[in-house]
Amino acid sequence: MFTDLIPGAAPQPAPEPTARERFFRLIETALAARQLVRLTLGRYRGPEADLEKVLARPVLLRGEPHLQLVWRHATRDITKNHPLTEVPALLDGLIATGAFENAHLHTRTQEAQFTVKTKGGRDRSLLRVGRNSAPADDEGTDAASDTAAEEHNREKHRLLSLERPFWHDLGVTDAQQRLIPAMSRKWRQINRFVEVFSSALADAGLGGRDPAEPVRVHDFGCGKGYLTFAVHDWLAGQGRRAEVTGVELRQPLVDLCNAAAERHQLGGLRFDAGDVRDYTPAGLDVMIALHACDIATDYAIDYGLRAGASVILCSPCCHKEVRPQMTMPALLRPVLQHGVHLGQEAEMVTDGLRALLLDAEGYDTQVFEFISLEHTNKNKMLLAVRRRHTPAGHAEAVRAQIAAIKDFYGIRTQSLETLVAARGRSAA
Repeated sequence: MFTDLIPGAAPQPAPEPTARERFFRLIETALAARQLVRLTLGRYRGPEADLEKVLARPVLLRGEPHLQLVWRHATRDITKNHPLTEVPALLDGLIATGAFENAHLHTRTQEAQFTVKTKGGRDRSLLRVGRNSAPADDEGTDAASDTAAEEHNREKHRLLSLERPFWHDLGVTDAQQRLIPAMSRKWRQINRFVEVFSSALADAGLGGRDPAEPVRVHDFGCGKGYLTFAVHDWLAGQGRRAEVTGVELRQPLVDLCNAAAERHQLGGLRFDAGDVRDYTPAGLDVMIALHACDIATDYAIDYGLRAGASVILCSPCCHKEVRPQMTMPALLRPVLQHGVHLGQEAEMVTDGLRALLLDAEGYDTQVFEFISLEHTNKNKMLLAVRRRHTPAGHAEAVRAQIAAIKDFYGIRTQSLETLVAARGRSAA
């Protein structure tokens, strides 16, 4: 100790900073330089039983920079805004204590993934840092708009670049790679979906996987391929090996998308003509089905289950199966006598049953609005991430809840439940 003050003593090298210390410094630097876009803390292992994750982002309140933290619990969100002077101690308490096994940092220029792995009863910390492929400015705005973008993220920082040439092939940009005004809402939806997708990958532990190992994605009912191209582009921008397949019934759209992928030499991206009901299962990491009509969503979810997907992402549409089966409980009859209310109730019950069935199959499941209704009325997202461990008796308890809900509404059959049960009988 103090050997630098003793004549002739050899100076002692400073200890190498740990992965956790390096990650914390990245956060501090990003905050100080106003470069932080968002921070996600996942895989909570602390004392709060229903806490799932913490989401952080910069906001301006009364002209002063703050960090907004959303404490996401199983049934509620708690939002708190903190001045930057409080943030170091606050984040130190969350990160340095090891309460979260996974942390994902996005800045204007970098992306960092911090993971804690337990082996032999001891924690081992890993840090991966890469370039953020998202541009500082994606819609032709100038630097003066940065402050407005921070103020409750009215204009969110995009994860994708409009400069990618395939967007012109898909009709999103013009020949000068400028966003076509009529596509502005679609562009927001695409970016919001990729934001959800990236967070889900981190929650599933796929973000910390060896970059040489492929991330396998199937996108059913992909249409013109906006999301399929976006997911492939985002994965490639993270230095990941992407194997992304879009599946669509309409052959002309399949041909258009394959031509664009080949024209721009997008390896690992392809499109097939097919139906989720008879598509051959293959091992995959992520199953996507946005706006699959009625029970097509159930078939897509079942495909994800059969294929062993770590992440299932659906935006259900056209809830037709359950509504004609529903009987109105006497207590609810005055409310549900209105057709619009019965339709909303049927939609809620359908997606609620799907979420419970996924829970029983070993997935942590959320149902939420993933984009404002001003952009699309098809804004509900069902996100399921396969959990590492399910407590004994949990699946049976959830199935009992499903049976009770069906009995309450007089529901006889639900397609996902039927498909799961049939697969169970086949396995037996």
